Amino acid sequence: MHYVYIIFSRSLSKFYAGETSDLEIRLKGHNSNKNRFTGKVNDWVLVWKTEFPARTEALKFERKIKKRGIKRFLEDIDFKF
Repeated sequence: MHYVYIIFSRSLSKFYAGETSDLEIRLKGHNSNKNRFTGKVNDWVLVWKTEFPARTEALKFERKIKKRGIKRFLEDIDFKF
């Protein structure tokens, strides 16, 4: 399975969307200073996820979220933040 996920940093007041096959390892990576954007802080928390059977579908959906804007996408699905 592949996941499209959204994480949030309270200290940056920013959302980040991504795709992975292992959410636990990916979240640890975001919080361990290994990534350029998310490595600035270590308070990222998972706020939303969905799964897909194939990576191509997950990547397509991730692009859709990023094109729409993460906050706008979350508002569209009536996510409370």
